[in-house]
Amino acid sequence: MARITVEDCIDKFPSRFELVLVASNRARKLYSGENPTVEVDNDKNTVIALREIAEETLTTEELKNNLIAEYQTNTFSEDEDINEIEDNSEKNQSEVNNNEESETDQHDENVDQSINESSTDVSKDNLVNSSDEDKL
Repeated sequence: MARITVEDCIDKFPSRFELVLVASNRARKLYSGENPTVEVDNDKNTVIALREIAEETLTTEELKNNLIAEYQTNTFSEDEDINEIEDNSEKNQSEVNNNEESETDQHDENVDQSINESSTDVSKDNLVNSSDEDKL
C-alpha cells in the first residue's frame, strides 16, 4: 500500500492538532488490543490509525468521543448522578446566599450599635458642656 501521510487525513478534522490527538489515541487503543478496521499489512499502529482515519472506517465523531472518554475524569452512569450533583450545587449556592445575608445583617447591627454609642457620647458631651455654660 502507498505511504499514508497527515495530508491524506487533514480534511477530516479542522486542525492538525486535533488529528494528531485522535490518531495517537487510536494508535494506543490498537496497541492495547483493539481490532483494526483496515488490513494490517505489517504496518505499525500509528500508520494503521492514520489509514483508518483516511479511509473513514471509523467516524470522526466516534474518534472524538473515544478521545474524550479516555481523558474524562468524571463518568456518570445515569442521569440521576447528574441531577444529584445539580441539587448539591443549588444547595451550596443557597447556603452561600444565607451566609452573605447573615453577614450583612451582622454588619448592619454593628453599624447601628456604633451609631447608638456615638450618639450617646455626643449627648454626654452636650450635658457636660451645658452644665459648664450654666455656671457662667
